[in-house]
Amino acid sequence: MLEDPDDGLVARARAGDDDAFAELFRRHSDRVFRLALSILGRGYEGDAEDVAQEVFMKVHRTLPSFRGDSKVGSWIYRITFNHAVNTKARARFRKPHVDESVLSDVATSDPGPDASLATARRDRAVAACVATLPEVYQSALRLYYWMGASVAEIADVLELPENTVKSYLHRSRQLLDAMLKEKGYSHA
Repeated sequence: MLEDPDDGLVARARAGDDDAFAELFRRHSDRVFRLALSILGRGYEGDAEDVAQEVFMKVHRTLPSFRGDSKVGSWIYRITFNHAVNTKARARFRKPHVDESVLSDVATSDPGPDASLATARRDRAVAACVATLPEVYQSALRLYYWMGASVAEIADVLELPENTVKSYLHRSRQLLDAMLKEKGYSHA
């Protein structure tokens, strides 16, 4: 097995080297934020920033107990995933940060307002359909399509076999396709 490039940083950070921990933060902070935001959704950027900060505080506090059973990045992303899912569950009881008008303000490459409106409506329909899927399906889709994670990376983060991840991706695409057809949208 190839050595994880973060292993040296982990050893140094465990020994109290703040610069090594800062480098771990630099290497992983963008992806932690994007993973948290992929779970929380647009309009929850502030919460995603809070999740990222809390994740790195936890990583700093628990790094001495990291066993090295997986890459440190995978361990950090798993902490992020769990924390973001918990935050999302709590956020459902609060008023959203933004309303639907945000989706209609998103710039598109479509030439006219009719096309922009149609795109915004389809985007809302997709988002609504995704939100009805089981959390693990939502996470697999977001990790794969938004973050560009490989099936192996998703399997590591979600602690699932790769074939299960493939099955979840396939099944969630089928469900989305059926739900969108029911709403009057066909494959484009």
